[in-house]
Amino acid sequence: MSCPMGKKRSLVAFLQQLRDLGQPPRRVTSKACAPPMPREVPLCPLMAGGKTQDALPGPTNWPLLGSLLEILWKGGLKKQHNTLAEYHQKYGKIFRMKLGSFDSVHLGSPSLLEALYRTESTYPQRLEIKPWKAYRDYRHEGYGLLILEGEDWQRVRGAFQKKLMKPLEVMKLDKKINEVLADFVVRIGELRDERGRIEDLYSELNKWSFESICLVLYEKRFGLLQKNAGEEALTFITAIKTKGCIDSRLEKYSQQPDADFLCDIYRHKQLSKKELYAAVTELQLAAVETTANSLMWVLYNLSRNPQVQQKLLQEIQTVLPENQVPRAEDLRNMPYLKACLKESMRLTPSVPFTTRTLDKPTVLGEYTLPKGTVLMLNTQVLGSSEDNFEDCNQFRPERWLQREKKINPFAHLPFGLGKRMCIGRRLAELQLHLALCWIIRKYNIVATDTESVEVLHLGILVPSRELPIAFCPR
Repeated sequence: MSCPMGKKRSLVAFLQQLRDLGQPPRRVTSKACAPPMPREVPLCPLMAGGKTQDALPGPTNWPLLGSLLEILWKGGLKKQHNTLAEYHQKYGKIFRMKLGSFDSVHLGSPSLLEALYRTESTYPQRLEIKPWKAYRDYRHEGYGLLILEGEDWQRVRGAFQKKLMKPLEVMKLDKKINEVLADFVVRIGELRDERGRIEDLYSELNKWSFESICLVLYEKRFGLLQKNAGEEALTFITAIKTKGCIDSRLEKYSQQPDADFLCDIYRHKQLSKKELYAAVTELQLAAVETTANSLMWVLYNLSRNPQVQQKLLQEIQTVLPENQVPRAEDLRNMPYLKACLKESMRLTPSVPFTTRTLDKPTVLGEYTLPKGTVLMLNTQVLGSSEDNFEDCNQFRPERWLQREKKINPFAHLPFGLGKRMCIGRRLAELQLHLALCWIIRKYNIVATDTESVEVLHLGILVPSRELPIAFCPR
């Protein structure tokens, strides 16, 4: 990022003033050329046993600001995923960084993530989302899986997990997902211009994802894929009015709770309605944009790799007779389709990192981290490392189908790790796999230019411009 020389000199002068405060930054160089020990006690000392008590490496820790100025200098929070990857190259697979008062330890290797997984406690903790928690308290509403901890988290998670994490249970939802996809494919045909492009494709993908997840969670369609969205849909989106929809669904299946997955969860797992409302609301909020974003990126990657797209089309046509609606069980015979989605999530993930808060002292690599340490699991860094993936910048789904060279399972974690893994993973994968069947069978996804697309971090990883893709009928 360019910067006027005057501003650059001012920043240098400001940094020099910070140095003069008498609190030297924490050492970030290697042991081979280490200066004298810092006066502060390290957060994460090396394990005892003859090893030195050096602090973790990391970017310069300025008084009050930590490494915030350096992050801003390198492009700000929108480009922090690139900065974190750069830091891992410079400081290694584990480093410490402080942004203002926020102190964290970053992990960027499969071995460290496996070690974390192996030592995971019964109730692993995530970084507390204070604004969301305060909002729920202000509204006197229950907590969902994003902010619940301990036994309450385990109880609510267990209630949903038996329906949303078991493949056979999730497969039962394919009819609802296909109902929305049939309308979405028609919608694509209506929105295409003469060159096959769709204005504001991202918005349309979010409408599809919203309509799909709402049919699953509330058994209700809101008409977002119609030419003119109804007033009810717009009101619902604005207010996120889940309670009425859930109550109606519970009443509808009150005599046959086993016939409906949401009613079954409520009747047989002894959740309060507040907990049910909260959990479903958070499922909806977490699922809509991330699923839409993942579909957008896989379409983009297929447009840039026509040979991969052609191979995928051949597999779909081999498994599915012409005009047959794809079913969840058909996906068992489509390994290349699944590999395409995995490769897209590796190369262009929606979420670059997840968090953990250690609830006990934990040994990771050479370091003993104290209770309360905030960990950043940099999963995007894993997928973009040559150590984990040969030719990591290339889109090669075939790498996931190799028998002789297996990929480390801890090198690819798009849905998180362990017991706190995204509970909607299997539902999202089913939506995306079926969506690819519908779209690729009907349209050739074509790149309309070959210019690079910059990735920005805006809560999730999104393109810096409208993606240059077109939908051309086959």
